Amino acid sequence: MSPGPIAALRAERIKFTTLPSQWAAPLTALVLTVGITAGVNLAYGTKDHTPGEDPAGGIHYGLLFGHVAVACAGILLIGQEFNTRMIGTSLTAVPRRGRLYGAKLLLGAGLGLLLGLLSTVGSFLAVAATVGLDTSTPGLSRSFLAGVLYHPLLVVLCLGVTAMLGNFSAALGLLTPLLFLGTTVLAAVPGVREVCQFLPDRAGLYAMRTQPEPGIHYGHWTGLLIMALWAGAAAYSGLRALERRGEG
Repeated sequence: MSPGPIAALRAERIKFTTLPSQWAAPLTALVLTVGITAGVNLAYGTKDHTPGEDPAGGIHYGLLFGHVAVACAGILLIGQEFNTRMIGTSLTAVPRRGRLYGAKLLLGAGLGLLLGLLSTVGSFLAVAATVGLDTSTPGLSRSFLAGVLYHPLLVVLCLGVTAMLGNFSAALGLLTPLLFLGTTVLAAVPGVREVCQFLPDRAGLYAMRTQPEPGIHYGHWTGLLIMALWAGAAAYSGLRALERRGEG
C-alpha cells in the first residue's frame, strides 16, 4: 500500500534534515546572499549610496551569487537520489510517482519560501545597517516580495529540470553555469539580449528592480510571471519524465 501524501512529505522532510548535503546548500545560499550584500554595501557606503543605478541593485546584490546555491538546493532534492541510485528505493517506498514527486516539490517550495524570506529580510536589514534604507522608495515593497518569491520558484525550476534530465551531474553542469554566468554573458551579446530577457532568472531578477530597464519589453510583475511559467513547465516536464523512466 502506497503511503499517503502527508507520510510521503514527512519522509522527504526526514531525508532533508538528516542529510548534511541537503541543508548545506540553502544555508550556504543564505550566508552568501546576506553576507555579500552587507560587505558590498559597506564598501560602497564610503563612496556611493548603492552599487548600480537602481536602489534595489544594492539590496539584492548578494543574490547574484547566492542564487547558485539556491539552484543547488533544488537540484539536490532529487538529483542526489539519481546520483546514488536511491531513487529506486524511494519509488519502492512510494510507488505512486506523482505522489513522491509532489512531496519533493512541496518540500522544495516550502524550503525556498523560507529561504527567500530569511535572505530577503537579511539583505534589507544589511542595507539598512550599512548605507541606510529609504522605505518610501517606489517599488520597494514589490522588490521585497519578488525577492522572497524568486527563491521557491528557482528551487522548483531546478528540481523539475533535474527530474527531467534524470541525472545529477547533467543538471548541475547545465544550471549552475547558466545561472552564475551564462545569462549575464549572453545578455551582453548584441541581438541575443532580446531573447535572454525571457529566460527565467533574468525575468525573476528584473522583477526585483524598482526602476524600468531600457530594452526590457515587459513590466516587473510580468517578469515574475515569466519565471513562474518556466518553473511550472519544468515541474510538469519533470513529472512526465519521472513517470516514463524505468527506475523502481
